[in-house]
Amino acid sequence: MNLSKKRRAFLNSALALISTLLIPAKGYARWDETAYNEVDIADSIRSIGIRNPGELRDASKNIELSLPEIAENGAIVPIKILSKIPKTERIFVFAEKNPQPLVSDYMFTPDVEPFVASRIKMGETAFVHVIVLADGIFYRTARQVKVTIGGCGEE
Repeated sequence: MNLSKKRRAFLNSALALISTLLIPAKGYARWDETAYNEVDIADSIRSIGIRNPGELRDASKNIELSLPEIAENGAIVPIKILSKIPKTERIFVFAEKNPQPLVSDYMFTPDVEPFVASRIKMGETAFVHVIVLADGIFYRTARQVKVTIGGCGEE
């Protein structure tokens, strides 16, 4: 093996070792089996720590929610959320008539803008609820989406 091949092999090995040392041993993803497996929206909302839905403060003006009025395909409903509430810690997305209403849960550190752009599945026409946890207080906003073709195994 010539010197350049030895050098290249050494650098590849060194980079592989460094990259494995930089990858955390514990993942940061969170899976709350109870919350995601609830079939009733009220139970699902309670499972994230809300004892009474009356605790939810209306934040329609402080949570920008972008959803189509009509989704031609419930399997890919685009959603954008921007929380303007200071100290936003988490954003939860619920779709009322889905088999499991909790669609997603996003966690934010203080230095990150609380913005999400994704796609969700919806089985049928229903309200999409966005709940924001900021400084220990829950806020909400909601919009209805009309679905023409179901995305949760229905057509």
